[in-house]
Amino acid sequence: MAPLKLLPDNFTLALVSTVVIASFLPCRGQVAVAFNWITNVAIGLLFFLHGAKLSREAIVAGATHWRLHLVVLLSTSALFPLLGIGLKPLLSSLVTPTLYTGILFLCTLSSTVQSSIAFTSMAKGNVPASVCSALASSLLGIFITPALVGLVVTSHGATTGSPWHTVGNIVLKLLVPFIAGQLLRPAIGKWIDRNKSVLKFVDQGSILLVVYVAAFSEAVNEGIWHSISLLAFAGLFAVNILLLAAALFITAFVAKRMSFSRADRITIIFCGSKESLPSGIPMEKVIFASHAVGAVVLPLMLFHQIQLMVCAVLAQRWGARKTPAEPAQDNRNVGVPARR
Repeated sequence: MAPLKLLPDNFTLALVSTVVIASFLPCRGQVAVAFNWITNVAIGLLFFLHGAKLSREAIVAGATHWRLHLVVLLSTSALFPLLGIGLKPLLSSLVTPTLYTGILFLCTLSSTVQSSIAFTSMAKGNVPASVCSALASSLLGIFITPALVGLVVTSHGATTGSPWHTVGNIVLKLLVPFIAGQLLRPAIGKWIDRNKSVLKFVDQGSILLVVYVAAFSEAVNEGIWHSISLLAFAGLFAVNILLLAAALFITAFVAKRMSFSRADRITIIFCGSKESLPSGIPMEKVIFASHAVGAVVLPLMLFHQIQLMVCAVLAQRWGARKTPAEPAQDNRNVGVPARR
């Protein structure tokens, strides 16, 4: 029976199938409009259910977990830019100058919100802290990303437009449903607790929709298979794998060295290793000249696919593990048997 453990689970197979379908049948035109609407509804429903599921005490505890939030913020706004700059000799030999500019831009982005929280929930991490950390990262990223672009990206077009539209989208699509769920928790919280499979279905379904609609369909429609040579694409793929692997390893190492609980480590890994496509593309259109957007956005599109696929596998496997009871957050009690 042991070899069966090597087989991919149903969710991983669903992700691979979604990528294949999007490659051959990407949504376009009115179909894309309809699927975008469905995706927005699914994401709103996800945050509504999380808001109704989480107790007020859990949210307050998550919001005040400043050490965790600081690690996540440093990962997205310091670790990634340093990786992009420090690996320049290697990256420049693998990709073209324009693609390297796109890599630097991807390294300046904030954490994703929806997928970070969904993966944290699937892996049995600290969901309240994930909600607070991912939302804070996205909101702060509106201001941090342009500043980082000015520091680490040397060749880009003039800045035009305003990022406040992205802030409005985050508030309307994510915060408002979450708050609505919190307000209705006294009425529907017990029902959600009895029907946890509903939340799991929405978690996984929203990820599949994002992969199909917001990520891979758009990439295919942008000509992802034709815009660069096979050699450059292979180099870009290797670079993105390297960046994600480095981020996953470093965040896991730091979280463990800082004696975070297992649930907090999962939250740090998933929130700290992500770069946001939904907020990245609008910013890219604002920051860069219009003729450069297509090539510069390609590294972000590909990184988004890879992080979703890899983190989906990790979340599924970690969530399937039996989690032993952990000691209290007070590190002085580590290793001390509990009193009976």
